[in-house]
Amino acid sequence: MSLPRIAIVGRPNVGKSSLLNMIARERVSIVDSTPGVTRDRVSAVVELQGPLRTEEPRLVEVVDTGGFGVYTAEGARFNEIGEDLSSLSGAIEAQIDHAVRTSDLILFVTDAQAGVTALDETFAQVLREKSASAGARVVPVANKVDAEVWEAHAFEAAGLGFGEPIMVSAQTKNFRRVFLERLYTLAPQTASARDADPDMRLAIVGKRNAGKSTLVNALAREERVIVSEIAGTTRDSIDVRFEMDGRSLVAIDTAGLRRRNSLPSRVECYAQQRAIQSIDRADVALLMIDATQRLSKIDKTLSSQIAERFHPCVLVVNKWDLAEGRPGRSGRPVGIEDYRAYLSKELPGLSRAPIVFMSATEGTGLREAVSVAFELYEQGRQRAPTGRLNAIFEEILSRRGPTSRLGRQAKILYVAQVASSPPTIVLKVNHEALFSAQYQRYILNRLAEVTPFREVPIRLLIRGREREEKPSRASARGA
Repeated sequence: MSLPRIAIVGRPNVGKSSLLNMIARERVSIVDSTPGVTRDRVSAVVELQGPLRTEEPRLVEVVDTGGFGVYTAEGARFNEIGEDLSSLSGAIEAQIDHAVRTSDLILFVTDAQAGVTALDETFAQVLREKSASAGARVVPVANKVDAEVWEAHAFEAAGLGFGEPIMVSAQTKNFRRVFLERLYTLAPQTASARDADPDMRLAIVGKRNAGKSTLVNALAREERVIVSEIAGTTRDSIDVRFEMDGRSLVAIDTAGLRRRNSLPSRVECYAQQRAIQSIDRADVALLMIDATQRLSKIDKTLSSQIAERFHPCVLVVNKWDLAEGRPGRSGRPVGIEDYRAYLSKELPGLSRAPIVFMSATEGTGLREAVSVAFELYEQGRQRAPTGRLNAIFEEILSRRGPTSRLGRQAKILYVAQVASSPPTIVLKVNHEALFSAQYQRYILNRLAEVTPFREVPIRLLIRGREREEKPSRASARGA
């Protein structure tokens, strides 16, 4: 059973993204005064509370959309390198159309302070036709009713033909409680909480034009996110739900990373921050690499970000159909093993991460990437018995113990796995200084060979024996 869906639609800058964030009680969509910030459908699963505490909460999916008629103003049409963004208008409106056709309830948002505009009226006519064929109810919402003085202006939205509007201010939270209670009564009956919990979340990250959005669309089997030759088309981190082999998954499409000193606007900064945050809320990261280009500083920075977070990662080499067999630096055709060696050398922090070669455009390698991600997810959730770990570390020390110039002998007092996802192993030792960074790498490599954690990062915590506290003078005299 799929979740009931509520779409938020309207012209640019009426506060649609702010409204989604208010309903979700978190920053899901990027909010900025620049027209065209939201381009794709951005969604969040929200639990709506009823007016009475005794009522059962309703679980719904709320979808934010791009502004209808965006990029019609000359000042907003071109990006920092002069590309005409109006070429995205058709794709943005196709996303709006899909949201309208697949939603149970449509919130048509207008700006109470700006009043009803010609573009609002044009969109109202479009919405009447589309919602009628989809069988969805349209409810007007007058946003930016920041104070009592704007309440009379809000009623102008009633002239659009969808009834009396619900008043709210997503920015100041004026009428927030009334709005949410009304939304609860309008929302369709909820599905079970199980429908909201995927079996796995995948963060798809990489530099610009690596093919992330193409991969998401291939997984979802629909044009779920906009794919364009214009770099930086994706800005929000977009959760896309899909099923594969009877399992429910969420793929998080993210903005392509670029050098921080080349970010042209605060919107781009927000997008980059969301991309990194998506790694933290995913179970496994898919690092997309463009096989037709050499690894860049951005690729290496991203690999370091993933490694520092001890996050399971699949290296997804995209566009392999275009790169395989091309002459390499030596002049010989490049094969899979050549590229594996290249990645191992250039991305040492992810040397144990599995590699999948694919073509997102051709649809090859998709199932393998998801299957490998599931394997990593399960590896990270395993627990190694304490007895087994003690035996492993006895063998490690006997084979090759840490060296000491002072002749000290390393001893392990106890070892235990204290957490999973990532597997976290605490090692209590007699002298912490003996366990150098180089020796810890040796331990981690050995653990990967003999534990279930073959391809996932292991967090190793070395703890030295606490020094015995010297008795105080008072206690010594008393003794």
